[in-house]
Amino acid sequence: MTNCNKYSRRYFMPPMQCLKWAQKEYIDKAPAWCSVDLRDGNQALIIPMSLEEKLEFFKHLVKIGFKEIEIGFPAASETEYEFCRALIEQKLIPDDVTIQVLTQSREHIIAKTFEALRGAKNAIVHLYNSTSLAQREQVFRKSNEEIIELARFGARLCAEYRAKTEGNFRFEYSPESFTGTEMEFALEICNAVIDIWQPTPEDKVIINLPVTVEESMPHVYASQVEYMCENMNNRENLIVSLHPHNDRGCAVSDAELGLLAGADRIEGTLFGNGERTGNVDIITLAMNMFAHGVDPELDFTNLPEITELYERLTRMHVYERQPYSGALVFAAFSGSHQDAIAKGMKWREEKNPPYWTVPYLAIDPKDVGREYEGDVIRINSQSGKGGIGYIMEQQFGIDMPPKMRESFGYAVKSVSDHAHKELMPDEIKDIFYDRYVNKETVIKVDEVHFAQKNGITANVTFNCAGKIINGEAVGNGRLDAVSNALKSSLDISYSLITYQEHALEVGSKSKAVCYVGIQTDKGVAWGAGIHTDIIDASVSALMSAVNNSGLIE
Repeated sequence: MTNCNKYSRRYFMPPMQCLKWAQKEYIDKAPAWCSVDLRDGNQALIIPMSLEEKLEFFKHLVKIGFKEIEIGFPAASETEYEFCRALIEQKLIPDDVTIQVLTQSREHIIAKTFEALRGAKNAIVHLYNSTSLAQREQVFRKSNEEIIELARFGARLCAEYRAKTEGNFRFEYSPESFTGTEMEFALEICNAVIDIWQPTPEDKVIINLPVTVEESMPHVYASQVEYMCENMNNRENLIVSLHPHNDRGCAVSDAELGLLAGADRIEGTLFGNGERTGNVDIITLAMNMFAHGVDPELDFTNLPEITELYERLTRMHVYERQPYSGALVFAAFSGSHQDAIAKGMKWREEKNPPYWTVPYLAIDPKDVGREYEGDVIRINSQSGKGGIGYIMEQQFGIDMPPKMRESFGYAVKSVSDHAHKELMPDEIKDIFYDRYVNKETVIKVDEVHFAQKNGITANVTFNCAGKIINGEAVGNGRLDAVSNALKSSLDISYSLITYQEHALEVGSKSKAVCYVGIQTDKGVAWGAGIHTDIIDASVSALMSAVNNSGLIE
């Protein structure tokens, strides 16, 4: 692309090296979480949520376990104001949940904000003003001193209105567009606000360092966060918060490295909905911790339910490949992936290991309310015998011999390829039953009697395309005797190469299934028999294989 020379770095590195975060391996505890779905996420919707929809969403955020929820900008619209009042007046906010509202550094907005919060048991007033070089020069056209005074003005007003408003209020300050701000100036303006609010152990202040627009690689943001954490006044009484956006697709990485750099708190949205490319996806961030054995202290055990609610209320769609929550994130279509997953699951059954190590699956799908069948192994023309066999065994109790599984796999793939579609488990089962089970297309057994005479003697009445044929033969077992009677009566030749049987444990425990493979000069033919009697099942399997072989026209 020829226009790249019009772009340059718009971020600022700290004035000193800040790399302590790089020495840490992983996040070892959950941060404080603040959902901004009802403010940042809501303002990014084509059709913002109604009051009733916001109330339903709020209740579900509480159910998930959020203790801090930003509910909007009550001075910005009547709907947001009424939502805030409804939560307070209807006593819908649990005692352990704090609502958060946003305000600019302007007196009439701050006054309206505290009016909306009147009587709140626990609330955070979130004050912000933009600090980046671009905003100062192009939007506000103000000096550094004037921008700092704007922040001080808002901080003083918040303190004044808190003193005269009924309720319990804490404060948060954001230098909006932090990542495009010179770090020394960001530190100066945050310290100016901190010095006015005078945080204490009982009244801590939140300093939020937003990635309003992603302008750097995540390690740069980590260094910026570390610089602020180590140099802000009264750090022991501060809660350092992060609010990453996703312009470069790195919001989760920004958040993770920012936590390593010393941050205590994350603001984000379910599924990452927000302005432009969105906010940090809290589900992904929390589940990344979960996958490392760290409790995120949020309940995502039923992601399908959360997804349904989110899509219904926001009219947004959760992308099929969205980490952890997308419809296809656990799905394996590739034959090699399916085979590895199926063997991994079998290994877990045999070994019962303490940790999750199944190939290709970062976490156990059941931990987020998903199922293996239909979610993990998905069948199309790219699938292999391992995945197809796994579905047949897990859902329908059909455990075919390996060579039969391979043959059936090719048959299923062929059907999918010609239909140009994914096959559902019941469709796969139908293919199996149609091709192999109790087939009587040309020949069948009408009656059979066994006698113990020089081994096992079988006296069999065959029905071959309506013609009755009687045969008798001796074998080393019942099935071998029936097979010998069939070959001699119809003058056909084949070898019985595979026989396998087991109880049909899924669907009906009173039935047995048998599998038979025969070798002819045309290749191997397979059949299966299902019956309450194991002998009848084995005979049906043999007849099915012969009917599939093409030996009898």
